[in-house]
Amino acid sequence: MSEITCARLISWDALHRIPGHEGICRAFHGHRYTAEIVCAADAGLDAAGRVVDFGVVKRKVGGWIDAHWDHTAILMRGDPDPAVQAVCDSNARYGRPVYLMDAAPTAENIALELLRVSAELLKDDGVRVIRVRVWETPNCYADARA
Repeated sequence: MSEITCARLISWDALHRIPGHEGICRAFHGHRYTAEIVCAADAGLDAAGRVVDFGVVKRKVGGWIDAHWDHTAILMRGDPDPAVQAVCDSNARYGRPVYLMDAAPTAENIALELLRVSAELLKDDGVRVIRVRVWETPNCYADARA
């Protein structure tokens, strides 16, 4: 049995750091992230012959990324670095959130989080998110699969 999928790329810019990292990634730094959201439809293609309109993925998932991750910081809740609170306070003054994850904000954990969020955002559209790939750099990515 075959399955048709479609994918949408969404990019954003964010700061993070990896507590406990053995190298330079333990310091605060930023990336131009790109995510690939791969979708399948539970009921097959729609009347227009699509899994889902790409604009729906852009609006729902891209809108969530814009609100929570773009031009902000993705940090770990409980990060012991005192600068984390300073980043939170500074962003609050400028009207930007800091996204606090329960795990270190590695590409792998960001992909897992976006898989969870995307699946929730698109479920009412009859869409299953089957994979999220997050590029942290043009050369490095992590996959999370449903």
